[in-house]
Amino acid sequence: MKDEIAQKRIQELTSILNEANYNYYVLDESKITDQEYDKYLRELEELEEKYPNFVLEDSPTKRVGGEVISSFEKVEHAIPMLSLKDVFNESEILEFDNSILKMGIHPTYFCELKIDGLSVSLHYEKGILTKAATRGNGVTGEDITHNVKTIKSVPLKLKDPIDIEVRGEIYMSKETLKEINLEREKNHLPLLQNPRNAAAGSVRQLDSKVAAQRNLDTFIYHLPNPEDYGFRYHHEAIDFMKSLGFKTNPNNRLVSNIQQVFEYIQEKTQIRQTLPYEIDGIVIKVDSIKQQQELGFTARTPKWAIAYKFPATEVLTKLKDIVFTVGRTGQITPNAVLEPVIVMGSTISRATLHNEDYVKEKGLMIYDTVSIRKAGDVIPEVVEVKKERRTGKEIPFTMIKECPICKTPLVKKKDQVDYFCLNEKCPARKVEGFIHFISRPAMNIDGFGARMMEDFYNFGVIKSIADIYDLKKHREDLTRLEGYGEKSVDNLLEAIEKSKENSLERLLFGLGINHVGSKTAKILSSHFQTLDALMNANFDELVSIQDIGDIIAVSLLDYFSKEENQILIQKLKQHGLNMVYLKGKILQDENFNGKSFVLTGTLTQMGRDEAKKIIESRGGKTVESVSRKTSCVIVGENPGSKYEKAKKLNIPIWNEKDFLAKIKKV
Repeated sequence: MKDEIAQKRIQELTSILNEANYNYYVLDESKITDQEYDKYLRELEELEEKYPNFVLEDSPTKRVGGEVISSFEKVEHAIPMLSLKDVFNESEILEFDNSILKMGIHPTYFCELKIDGLSVSLHYEKGILTKAATRGNGVTGEDITHNVKTIKSVPLKLKDPIDIEVRGEIYMSKETLKEINLEREKNHLPLLQNPRNAAAGSVRQLDSKVAAQRNLDTFIYHLPNPEDYGFRYHHEAIDFMKSLGFKTNPNNRLVSNIQQVFEYIQEKTQIRQTLPYEIDGIVIKVDSIKQQQELGFTARTPKWAIAYKFPATEVLTKLKDIVFTVGRTGQITPNAVLEPVIVMGSTISRATLHNEDYVKEKGLMIYDTVSIRKAGDVIPEVVEVKKERRTGKEIPFTMIKECPICKTPLVKKKDQVDYFCLNEKCPARKVEGFIHFISRPAMNIDGFGARMMEDFYNFGVIKSIADIYDLKKHREDLTRLEGYGEKSVDNLLEAIEKSKENSLERLLFGLGINHVGSKTAKILSSHFQTLDALMNANFDELVSIQDIGDIIAVSLLDYFSKEENQILIQKLKQHGLNMVYLKGKILQDENFNGKSFVLTGTLTQMGRDEAKKIIESRGGKTVESVSRKTSCVIVGENPGSKYEKAKKLNIPIWNEKDFLAKIKKV
């Protein structure tokens, strides 16, 4: 076969097979038989083997998997992937609607099924899939491109050669899970417990062949920057993404008012069990992009959307015991020890009982039969006692009088329901404080878990927060411990070093100051810019800041007045931890302030992430796509279609030399 004929046939077969995949996996239609599909695929595989230089980027043969990676690289989301606020009943939905109406906004709503899967971000350049990432913590996710390419409903090539990012959900159908578990049962392997965990586990496989065998699917539901494409409504963006070849959910519906939202919820609740995939609720979004922008965001969630979660499924089990734990503030919490039971796909053996009053209100006794559910389909909780099942052998609940760890007498403050251990040197309080410091919302030390922290405390290598940054001195000792190899220890030490670069608000939250949550830490860091400035602030300065009241101010003054805390902060400085707010607009630069920038091509003097941070530090922002609203495009070597589009729209263009000159002026 001549080269020209082979190339043309490869193009023809690729087109036929991709069209068949689109019809089958996106439109749920079969335009050719399975036999025809298999015949074309075999022919294409043979041709590609003979003529590898003619293989196309969107060849369906690339979906079989085979790429193996050593680890998942981090991906920083240019636009954060925020979660939605959960609501659990009709009154909370009405509260959401009323909060919007009070702002003088009369919205139409867009209702969607809340797919129980794993969020994904898909990036395309010139219509070709270049990157897929998980949500992660909303700011930084993991690169799962090698696995996502195996999902047949994800187009490798769009119908329009544009640059775009879309977001959606990766999921596993109920039937696929059933088939996989039948096979695993035959091979005496542990069963996959639910479609969500199965989907999440599949996309986190290092070998893409495993993901390819799991038959995953997607629904696309969000365009992060619809205004860049000229859309005024969310439903327009959904239609646009569908036209590009993405799979969108046919159950989506635009409604006129909150009453129609309730009708939608009722209808979809009734058909929930008949759907081929799991859903755990309904997403309700304001449809107008302009109204979304007016409503804005909280620190974690948009104010223009909520997720209504279906009432949880309840199961019965035995309350075997009630044990007590000590939190980092000294708060004592009773916890139910349960006979293990599966609730909505997860095995539950513990549940918090909050406080003494909660246990007494429920009338709980040890050895009771109790009903368990997952609040919001996530957190296990004890619903009620089945008193009719009592045998007379049940043991009444008694609140402890001493700390279960250090035996210090507990204190219950006036007008409070909780008991506290006031011993600041209580080992349990210290360990919980250390665990809080390394947690994802705080210093986010990757790979450093609670069990590892407990081990290191018990081994005597961590006795204060500052000791975390001295762990490198104990490397040889740590690698000799059971379960800690050289690679895992080195990865941990690398993550600890990396955490020194965190912005101030993470450190401030990690210190565990009473009443200073992550949002408050960000407000304080943004206002004072440095930890020293915050430590030197007086009461009046603190309470003058919006959202900082008397209680928070007193707590801050008390914390920073203690010599042991001052010593800790000094040690952290000596270890090289950043004490500055990195996301504040510290520089007032007219070249950047209030403007939007697109980066394209390869920068030789710095990485793209570094360039983004420089732009943001001067009051600018970076966006992924070029539009008429773009202020400037910064081009490096080998710029792509974004450069050409900028020229067509007459948008200012800087090369790397221009960019460096601008930032040196301030």
